[in-house]
Amino acid sequence: MSGALARLLFYPTLAYNVCMEKVSARRWFDRVDQTVLLGALPFRPMTEQLVREENVRGVITMNEEYETKYLCNSTEEWQSAGVQQLRLSTVDLTGVPSLENLHRGVEFALRHRQQGGSVYIHCKAGRSRSATLAAAYLIRLHCWSPEEARAALAAVRPHILVRSAQMEVLRKYHGQVCPGEAS
Repeated sequence: MSGALARLLFYPTLAYNVCMEKVSARRWFDRVDQTVLLGALPFRPMTEQLVREENVRGVITMNEEYETKYLCNSTEEWQSAGVQQLRLSTVDLTGVPSLENLHRGVEFALRHRQQGGSVYIHCKAGRSRSATLAAAYLIRLHCWSPEEARAALAAVRPHILVRSAQMEVLRKYHGQVCPGEAS
């Protein structure tokens, strides 16, 4: 049911996000550190800015395919721009990335970090699904608690919304990548 509801609400909530970016202090994306940018859907016209100005060499798409089909680059279009894409499909509104996908996404970001490139982590609004993965990246990089990682993200992107179920998977992730640390 939540998947069907997410599909029904996709375009109205996307329009809301576009409006909020125009009328409030929200930005479409924010740089988290030298490697990670956390943001909303990377529309096709943004490609050149992301590649040339932000040094994006990797994109992690937390969206389901229907969310990106008409408005965003395909994997092939990203490749022709010199960008590698990793899709970690997660249901909008209620979805929680799996532990396996958190590991896959963080490893992808760390590989690009070693190569000196940036990674654009996104979902529809850059608030929940993508923020969960960005928090996992910070946990792995700094061995921060999930709460510390969420707070660090909120400092650069105040409108993130990492829900309780997402915090729970981050606690499990923290236990796996920071053994011996209390979470």
